[in-house]
Amino acid sequence: MNVDEHPIISVSGLRGIVGSSLTPITVARYVAAYANRVRSTRPANLPGRPQIVVGRDGRESGPMLVDVVSATLMSCGVDVLVADLAATPTVGVLVRTLNADGAVQISASHNPPPYNGMKLFGPDGRVIPATAGLEVLSAYEKANFPWQSFDRLGHRHVVADTTTAHLQAVLATVDVARIQAGNFRVVLDSNHACGSLLGRRLLEALGCKFTIVGDRPDGQFSHRPEPTAENLAGVTKLAQEFAADAVFCQDPDADRLAIIDERGQYIGEEYTLALTLQHALASRKAAGHPLGPVVTNCSSSRMTMDIATRFGVPCFLSKVGEANVTDRMIAENAVYGGEGSGGPIDPRVGYVRDSFVGMAQVLDAMAQSHRPISALVSELPKYEIHKTTVQLPNHRELAEAIERLFGAVTSRFPEARASRLDGLRLDWDDAWLLIRPSNTEPIVRAVAESKSASRSAALCEAAAQAATSL
Repeated sequence: MNVDEHPIISVSGLRGIVGSSLTPITVARYVAAYANRVRSTRPANLPGRPQIVVGRDGRESGPMLVDVVSATLMSCGVDVLVADLAATPTVGVLVRTLNADGAVQISASHNPPPYNGMKLFGPDGRVIPATAGLEVLSAYEKANFPWQSFDRLGHRHVVADTTTAHLQAVLATVDVARIQAGNFRVVLDSNHACGSLLGRRLLEALGCKFTIVGDRPDGQFSHRPEPTAENLAGVTKLAQEFAADAVFCQDPDADRLAIIDERGQYIGEEYTLALTLQHALASRKAAGHPLGPVVTNCSSSRMTMDIATRFGVPCFLSKVGEANVTDRMIAENAVYGGEGSGGPIDPRVGYVRDSFVGMAQVLDAMAQSHRPISALVSELPKYEIHKTTVQLPNHRELAEAIERLFGAVTSRFPEARASRLDGLRLDWDDAWLLIRPSNTEPIVRAVAESKSASRSAALCEAAAQAATSL
């Protein structure tokens, strides 16, 4: 599938290139399909019309898409609660505090400026799970849309205060006075997206001296939006220039957080979840609160599993994807979870990846320990991750080629524990290899983690070699 011609649609949303694969017609069809599910699953005894929150991440195309989404929802007899500029986790909180029936967050996450997209939320304030997403896809494909007559149209309302409820929820998870006493110096890189709105209020409430890079949410990204080491090379120097204790870097919809330490070292998104999980479990134990399970996806660092073992709690793996993580968290009654892409999930705030949770809880860990980020990172388990893409032969039956690949890799490592939870994952006591097929291309992505970079690379190379022999 070519994204220039067709949008990429998953069970929880879609994305594409504005004016090409993402047109107003495509958006209207998809949103109408979502409205169809909202209306059909809403309890009949609830008064009034369904209500849907609509937010956006700051991209230039956002205001246009807010209008398209809002008009479509109103045409389906749904009231629209326009939050406008709002982070994805903030939208999740708003769904619950406003007792809405769901939300459409207009965002292409970490994709470049030509892209935009939508994430769909359920009435519980989290990204819709796969079952609900499949129902939306079915309605989209069948053109099953609940258009209403002129006297049954929805209305549009503006949400006056979008950030207070989210701010209060995040602050409730930390010792605010302790952080304030730390007098931390912080740089926040919001990269001209929506994270600066709540980010400013949060850092003010925590008594930090801070500066925000790209605080105007106009979508004019000053660097590539995914918060990776390569893309943040120009930001690392700000730690020294501002004498910062931490540099926090958000993706455009502020559900992911990367951290640069006080020395200007990029520590990696995988460490965001590890740092916050370590602190969350330690804080619960110190306060005498019951510990419980934790959940991460099967492509995240083994650090999470090791930390859980330290505290004597189970660590469950889910399929890749936020909705899959939160499904498993709810099923296991997990006290914490997230994805290694910089997305901690604290159920006390909401079942959405949350950069603001990450910021506040890392600062709390620093304040509680009186130690800098570099020292906190040094106490975590050390692993090396390697990632690669493997091109599959041009077989007529791609599914058969993938199965043969999985069989070949499993035979190559008979001593490993094999799981088919999401693609193929092989586990050793000190390493793992995950091979997942792409949904849109004849490729598989291989990710390996071990104590040494050379072993991780060798595990990925083994997958590549198996593919060439198909």
